[in-house]
Amino acid sequence: QVQLVESGGGLVQAGGSLRLSCALSGRTGGSYAMAWFRQAPGKEREIVAAISWNSDEIFKSASTRGRVTISRDNAKNTVFLQMNSLEPEDTAVYYCAAKAGVGIKSISSREYEIWGQGTQVTVSS
Repeated sequence: QVQLVESGGGLVQAGGSLRLSCALSGRTGGSYAMAWFRQAPGKEREIVAAISWNSDEIFKSASTRGRVTISRDNAKNTVFLQMNSLEPEDTAVYYCAAKAGVGIKSISSREYEIWGQGTQVTVSS
């Protein structure tokens, strides 16, 4: 069984940056596509970015494209989300998610089988 633990969230002023990390632990012998989702109060969970096992496929949502970078280090079983030029609208709980397989194939949250507990990101104006 694979567990995901996010870290790196916090309070930042608008225009600032944060780097979120997601550590995979447990039975990590398989291939996993990874993604970051976020959920703001009163809103549905939405995808921020996704990355394939080999990092050859990357998806970024329209709302964050140009401001985020998703990357992974499979040797360290870690996925990162670098967020720059943060806006108050980016305030949300950010979740790391994994699904078995190499490619992204889908950006629907229903396709992701394993979820972290989430990390709060708050951007003040």
